[in-house]
Amino acid sequence: MPRVIVDSAIYRDGRRTEGPADLSDALDEARAADAGDAFLWVGLHEPTEKEFSRVSSEFGLHPLAVEDALRAHQRPKLEVYDDSLFVVIKPVVYEPESDTVSADELMVFIGDSFVVTVRHGESAPLAAVRRRLEAEPEVLRHGPTAVLYAVSDAIVDHYIDVGAELQVDLEELEAQVFAPSGTGDSGNSAARIYTFKRQVLEFRRATGPLSAPMTRLASAGVPFVHEHAQPFFRDVSDHLTRVNEQVEGLDRLLSDILSAHLAQMGVRQNDDMRKISAWAAMAAVPTMVAGVYGMNFDHMPELHWVWTYPAVIVLMGGAVFGLHRLFKRRGWL
Repeated sequence: MPRVIVDSAIYRDGRRTEGPADLSDALDEARAADAGDAFLWVGLHEPTEKEFSRVSSEFGLHPLAVEDALRAHQRPKLEVYDDSLFVVIKPVVYEPESDTVSADELMVFIGDSFVVTVRHGESAPLAAVRRRLEAEPEVLRHGPTAVLYAVSDAIVDHYIDVGAELQVDLEELEAQVFAPSGTGDSGNSAARIYTFKRQVLEFRRATGPLSAPMTRLASAGVPFVHEHAQPFFRDVSDHLTRVNEQVEGLDRLLSDILSAHLAQMGVRQNDDMRKISAWAAMAAVPTMVAGVYGMNFDHMPELHWVWTYPAVIVLMGGAVFGLHRLFKRRGWL
């Protein structure tokens, strides 16, 4: 268990106190009649089924929630069981070197005088949240609800930062796609747009489904949630709504950029075809004249004229020049 338990402490009146090492004794101490608003907060990192079985039995966690916490790969959700509240949140991390978005998972169990957090991946800001809460005992006095609020608020605020980074990348992609012909890497633009769309989809999978749990937490009547916590969860929900609107805007703009890029490619192909057709037309005129004079008939009066050869050359050159001027004036060349 020491490898799995990242941190464990009893919080009494908003202050951290080191309780017994045994989880059962620590939970009994937090639930003692003279403990007041004390609660136990246990943080776990990627436990195995065997490692988590002791925790689940001590805290009376529901088997379905335990299964979700072990397997991960869950959508953000809120589940209410008889003895606990189960919340799944997906923290995201943005890699500026590769311009990619990846999502991890965080499960939060809240019950009678306890909080259990199960982290999968490295992006969940639990250590920073715990330090911040320990520096604000007036917030931590509200018990397990304060932990759930602080974790949700930190993750959603980071969503806003990731959205801002994606907005910057989108502007760079727009500049590349709509760059003047010959200055941008048009051949790679479609691949970049598609890759970017995949990153936005990954981001949406984390932010979109979380709206329903946050809306539910912002309403009254959710078990194990402090009765005065609704305004704080409403604030988190408002921030999340802004993030979801930004994600929708990014997705729409990407679709528009992709359509515009495909239209540009079609226009460029049409221009290329017109240029090819114009050059083919100019090459056809001297080819036709040369073909006529290459038929070797005996009765062709021009064959015996002195100026036939230069006259034919001038005729072909003049025809090609005239066609070139015509196509140039019409924008085909």
